[in-house]
Amino acid sequence: MKRSRLDIKRLIIVLFFATVAITIASLTIGRDIYRHNESGLLSFAIVNFSGYLFFLFMPVELMFIFYLRSGFDPLFLNLIAIGTALISQSIDYLIGYFFSTGIIDRLIGRRRYERAEAEIRKYGKLALLVFNFFPLSSPVIALAAGMLKYRVKDALLYSIIGLVAKYLVLTLFFGL
Repeated sequence: MKRSRLDIKRLIIVLFFATVAITIASLTIGRDIYRHNESGLLSFAIVNFSGYLFFLFMPVELMFIFYLRSGFDPLFLNLIAIGTALISQSIDYLIGYFFSTGIIDRLIGRRRYERAEAEIRKYGKLALLVFNFFPLSSPVIALAAGMLKYRVKDALLYSIIGLVAKYLVLTLFFGL
């Protein structure tokens, strides 16, 4: 099925404005915290939640260390970090799950999709764990898991394991 020129122009316009909106949001969320050294658990929760959405780019691990060094209770800070990250990644997964079928078929084709699905089924658990443990793009892997209709139970379980391990290591190295 061919795309018309009008469809391509619409897609370009949508992508342009989405990129502008995402850039503006990424640069402004948490700006007051960075500039004025205001630190509260609500602001941390907002920044951490936003940083784990696949379309925003925030230094969540650095923010965690900053708040940890500011004297907040490490256990409570870990619970907020893991909880907000998990909620955001669940949203990423759901976006991939519900809005991907038509996009996948049009962009990469059914055959490529089926090959990619086989690979994520083979390495998916390890990929979810590793991407959540290291400061990599774990929100994107959650989106991809949703796009490939990866089992939500496995996606959440291995995301939680990776997040808990990451924040435990950060707490041990920078909080004690």
